[in-house]
Amino acid sequence: MAASTLIHDTTIVAADEAGSILYDAALVVHDGRIAALGPTTELLARYPDAERVDGRGRAILPGLANTHTHLSRVLARGIYEDLSPPHTPPFTGGLAPLPLPELTPDEERVMALLGALEAIHSGTTLLLEEGARLAGYAGALVDTGLRLVLCERAWDRAGASIGQPGPFQVDPALADAGLTRVADFHARWHGKGDGRVSAGLAAWAPDMCSPGLLGHLRKLQSELDALATVHLNQIWGEVAAVTEQRGVLPTEYLAREGFLSDRLVAAHCRCMTPAEEHILGASRAAVAFNAAIAARRGLSPRVADLEGAGCLITLGTDNMAEDMIEVMRTALFMERVRRQDGRRPTPEDVLTWATRNGYRALGIPDGGWLAPGNRADLIAIDLRKPHLTP
Repeated sequence: MAASTLIHDTTIVAADEAGSILYDAALVVHDGRIAALGPTTELLARYPDAERVDGRGRAILPGLANTHTHLSRVLARGIYEDLSPPHTPPFTGGLAPLPLPELTPDEERVMALLGALEAIHSGTTLLLEEGARLAGYAGALVDTGLRLVLCERAWDRAGASIGQPGPFQVDPALADAGLTRVADFHARWHGKGDGRVSAGLAAWAPDMCSPGLLGHLRKLQSELDALATVHLNQIWGEVAAVTEQRGVLPTEYLAREGFLSDRLVAAHCRCMTPAEEHILGASRAAVAFNAAIAARRGLSPRVADLEGAGCLITLGTDNMAEDMIEVMRTALFMERVRRQDGRRPTPEDVLTWATRNGYRALGIPDGGWLAPGNRADLIAIDLRKPHLTP
């Protein structure tokens, strides 16, 4: 039988619905699950044989869930900070005027590991990685010990990028290649890492996917019982492109094609009409509020409106950096400025977005908050650091 571990004399921030904070407390972990929470003296007596970890001067929290990232794109740090696409016509397509360099498989793997290291250092225990050809570095990510949702990307618009105006030229070979990658990746990687890895699928963006491809992806999602993700209403060029191509707005297009569901993580949602927010909310989809990149872009979703419409609000890093603490602080400040409210959202709200909501959105309802029986995905914060004192 595996030994238990007891963290004692610590502060426990449970991130549960009650907002529980336990002082002079202890937490027992057994076989990857939380066995008990309670006063230190009580649990020391109940678990005399447990391995003991002194938690004095620290706070124990649930690990953070990053619901949208591209790990290898830490390569763009310091390069794309001030190179966002325009918010008004003319739109030229793409997310920056400078293309990222093509990376060799080894370079891609190294950059992804660099991103994963930063994620772990900032308290991330679960993340959703979206991209093409993830198989090239999936094994390296599994070895980090992170809990992972890996979503292989498909698209079928030829010779274009997100937000690019002009006609939609369908490339059946692109569609077939993407669908094959999704299915093959799921067969190879789903359940790996002792169950820490889930394989999902991604439709790149509404202006990059035809109705036919969206239908195939939705069918494949059902067959694989997988999570789906999409870049949605990310930039105004995308909105213009979908309107030109389909005669409707991006969220309306996905709804029409049956792609919205409560097993969808919609990243960004920054350029939406109120009607689109209600459509997305009615599907009970999760929204990845990528606050740090949103601040760099000068765009922000209407988080309160999306939440009020029924969306589950979560947090993601997107690219350039993997620091979820930065994302949480930026989300708090941006949304307060947008609401013109100096008290809402609260830090507790943002912690919920980054923990319990994120785990729930990624299919793990027994993680992201601390309670007996839940997964023991924990982080410890040293409260004795100068910037945390008093």
